[in-house]
Amino acid sequence: MINNIANECLNDAGGGDTISQLECVAQVLSGNQQAESDIIAVFFLVFCGSLVFFMQAGFAMICSGCVRKKNVQNTMLKSLLDVCGSSVAFYLVGYAFAFGGDPETKSFIGSTKFLLLDPNDDNLAKLYTHWFFQFAFAATAATIVAGTLAERCQMNAYLYFSMALTGFVYPVIVHSVWSPSGFLSASAGGSSGPLWGVGMIDFAGSGVVHVTGGICALLATLLLGPRKGRFYDDRGEKLEEPQIFPGHSKSLQMLGTMILWFGWYGFNAGSAVDVFSSDSSLNLPVISAAVVNSTLSGSIGGVAALFVNLVIQERLTGEPIFKLSSSMNGALAGLVAVTGSCGLVEPWAALLIGFVAGLLYLLASHLLVKFCIDDAVDAIPVHLVGGTWGVIATGLFASPRQLKFWYGLSDSDLVEHVGWFYSWGRGSGDFNLLACQLVGLIFILAWSTVTMFPFFFILNYMGLFRADALEEIVGLDVSYHGYTPRSFKDEEVSTERVNEYLARSGRRYRYNLDPNPEEDNEGVDRFGD
Repeated sequence: MINNIANECLNDAGGGDTISQLECVAQVLSGNQQAESDIIAVFFLVFCGSLVFFMQAGFAMICSGCVRKKNVQNTMLKSLLDVCGSSVAFYLVGYAFAFGGDPETKSFIGSTKFLLLDPNDDNLAKLYTHWFFQFAFAATAATIVAGTLAERCQMNAYLYFSMALTGFVYPVIVHSVWSPSGFLSASAGGSSGPLWGVGMIDFAGSGVVHVTGGICALLATLLLGPRKGRFYDDRGEKLEEPQIFPGHSKSLQMLGTMILWFGWYGFNAGSAVDVFSSDSSLNLPVISAAVVNSTLSGSIGGVAALFVNLVIQERLTGEPIFKLSSSMNGALAGLVAVTGSCGLVEPWAALLIGFVAGLLYLLASHLLVKFCIDDAVDAIPVHLVGGTWGVIATGLFASPRQLKFWYGLSDSDLVEHVGWFYSWGRGSGDFNLLACQLVGLIFILAWSTVTMFPFFFILNYMGLFRADALEEIVGLDVSYHGYTPRSFKDEEVSTERVNEYLARSGRRYRYNLDPNPEEDNEGVDRFGD
């Protein structure tokens, strides 16, 4: 190949001097190397985006495993609607709001690249790849809410929410934190540069994705209210002990947890790639740190939540209980928490971040029950609380060595603004990075609240948010999907209730729901294939 390049340069130079020929060869080789780097970066981002997209299957498995049999189809369809609604909304306006605009001028919201129309055709491959990766993130933020509202939310309301979040609310947060023209961005351009010289660092979205989804889940469930019989009886009086609604399949919950963990490697490693950078080669030190720290934080979070809960249960009941759900959610909380700093902290810090996240999950889960806030899958403790801790932890533990790799600096260069604990070690006590993290966290919480709370309130006021009481009692699979299980024996739903709903809704058929051993015991699909 070198000989061919040399011959071409010789012909182009017309037999000129040797220096001109060497300069020509160097330019051609440099261009080829950059092209190869672009190809590798695009492929790597597509691969990581596919892993993130596969996380939707994990969310679907967890949600379906956590609900009762009478709501499984409804929960699964909402997970599918997440993908469908998010992709359309993010294509039409969401991506433009998130990443459009002049990178040299700060703005609140993007104003270009609607419908993925970019005047620079040379960047189309990078643009499309970047859209796909970021769409997968947007869908993740939306699907966090699905499990929280399970078993009582109307179908249409959930589709409206997913499109509103990914089309407008979430993109504004992305633009502020990740776009070069965002006021919180660590890569902000222009004469003013990043906020306080460093900006908010949210490596893969502890704040942007998980806090956004978590606070929306909290706002929605506060307006929607708990499931029937969870904290209050039929007369509205508070129960002495909350009613536990066990999910129908621990196996599905475990499968979903492992799928999410697997997808998280794409979530975090892919965030180290900037396909629009002049040097799009893979940042190997940051990518490798991201996957190691993700593994450690998730692992210690699961172990910490499992054994601390065991000790608590032994003190309260006298019996040590190894609770599977505590370990699974503790691991997810550890993954959420380290997402914001996975490529920027040392492994020992990842262990500490995950350990604290596991404990915070247990505390937050207990507080939800204490205040009668019904979260069917514990998404609020995992994503909102874990994400909040992750944003703060970045400001505490961001390593000077990893920040050098991330910024592309040499060993002799000094990173001015690092994690607060490292600043103490320098004797400076520099607070800039941690201050930016706190400002960014406040912005995410405030923006999500002022936009989504009125949205949920209007839906609720118009009667479009919560399912009808009878629909909820008989199960959303019956009321929305034409499916009637032959037996509700384990879920205490009487035949009379189901037939009452069918009669009220004008359906022609009523069913004998008693088990028939001679027939399929799973159920009847009234409008089946």
